[in-house]
Amino acid sequence: MLELYYLKCVDSTHTHLKHHLKTHPYTKPICFYTQEQTKGIGSRDNNWVGKKGNLFFSFALHKSELPKDLPLQSASIYFSYVLKNQLEKLDSKIWLKWPNDFYIMDHKIGGTITTVQKDLILCGIGLNLLAPSKEFQGNLDIDIVPQAMLENYFNALQKSDSWKQIFSLYEVEFHKNKKCKTTIDGYKTSLKDAVLHDDGSITIDNKRVYSLR
Repeated sequence: MLELYYLKCVDSTHTHLKHHLKTHPYTKPICFYTQEQTKGIGSRDNNWVGKKGNLFFSFALHKSELPKDLPLQSASIYFSYVLKNQLEKLDSKIWLKWPNDFYIMDHKIGGTITTVQKDLILCGIGLNLLAPSKEFQGNLDIDIVPQAMLENYFNALQKSDSWKQIFSLYEVEFHKNKKCKTTIDGYKTSLKDAVLHDDGSITIDNKRVYSLR
């Protein structure tokens, strides 16, 4: 059973989760969420700060609780796509840009970071629910109740759809990436000619790139 904790305001849900795990041994899936984050952590160590009223959450799972066929380097894709599926059921037009950004049409509305800490996978997700931030120029196209949405999301994760099932759906939509860019080795790189592999990695400019961020 998931432990779900609401924080009125926090510097970073991801930092808070890491500190919590240092003093509280992991016994079950745990998640902290807030609608006001002041010093968030994004991919490539960027700041991940959003306006009050948006949604930020970080959770920890033991590796044994993940699908056995999940390539750990593609955990961000897996966690993001399961969330995308839940929001889509509520009539959102959200889609996932490789490997970890949420989009509505051409506007970025959020993102995912995933890190490995011994036998645990730590994942942080942020979504613009209301007003766009400087980094994220759009917002979610439906109204949600954060706690209810998170409960549904973790129920979906606990059903443990295989990576193969999730990837088969993601692969069909990958063509949406062709007009986008992603950051590789610090440089913006077009995904126009990217080739997606079944472990979630891509080949671009003759280089294999993995998605763990």
